[in-house]
Amino acid sequence: MSFKEDLKQIIKPYYIFNVLLSTSYIILKKTPGVCNYLFPSSNCEFDGKETEILFFLIIIIAIRTRKSGSVTMVNYLSSSFIYTKVANLILWFSADIIMGIIYGIIFILGALLFPEPTYAGPDKVVYFRDVQGLDDELTKDKNVTWLVAFYAVWNPACVNFAPIFAKLSTVYHLENLKFGKIDIGRYPDAGKKYHVSDSSMSKQLPTVILFQDGKEVSRRPMADTKGKLIKFLFNEENIISGFGLRGLYDNCKNQIKPKQKPHKD
Repeated sequence: MSFKEDLKQIIKPYYIFNVLLSTSYIILKKTPGVCNYLFPSSNCEFDGKETEILFFLIIIIAIRTRKSGSVTMVNYLSSSFIYTKVANLILWFSADIIMGIIYGIIFILGALLFPEPTYAGPDKVVYFRDVQGLDDELTKDKNVTWLVAFYAVWNPACVNFAPIFAKLSTVYHLENLKFGKIDIGRYPDAGKKYHVSDSSMSKQLPTVILFQDGKEVSRRPMADTKGKLIKFLFNEENIISGFGLRGLYDNCKNQIKPKQKPHKD
């Protein structure tokens, strides 16, 4: 995603609202007049506890965004919003219980009124509605190779990955090389069957699995010999190289039988 595309995304209501909510405490604490009214005993300066919370927040955001593979402005914002808003909630409650309650109400209303934008561009992705539908499709024609993404709509890493997966589906889709997605937050049975955790602390979201002949061939992220997940950054090049998409595309294309021309009498 280019810088211009990032800017177009950021001016959407979800990002504007959450940026304001995430910076509300710092802005109001440093605004003369407003600060004196809301924090009459602070002299508009951060005390030791506030400084510790803000410093800890910076460390958490840096660690979490690095682990999630965030590489653009939008990715960083999406990954950091939950931490910045929770930190602001703690700061507001520490300053005044009433202001903390008000902030909490705004926090909840914002989540309901301004949901995170989802990818709405072109794709050639099949969206499965349950695990049975996925299983049926995988076994219906074993000549078809499937690349299936297991995701959850509430997970920032899955949201960031959506346009990448959609783009790949438009470039590499063939009649015998198809792309699918299933929401394991909505259909947890799929997560259980294919061993993808949908917990809030899960490091398996998203998970992409390659199926051939109706069976799993490889997945990312994958586990090492000790069962520990190997870190995987879900960007376009890593998906292409991780699953050998170019070679897979060429092989599948060569397997497509040319349509016979009708015989002329």
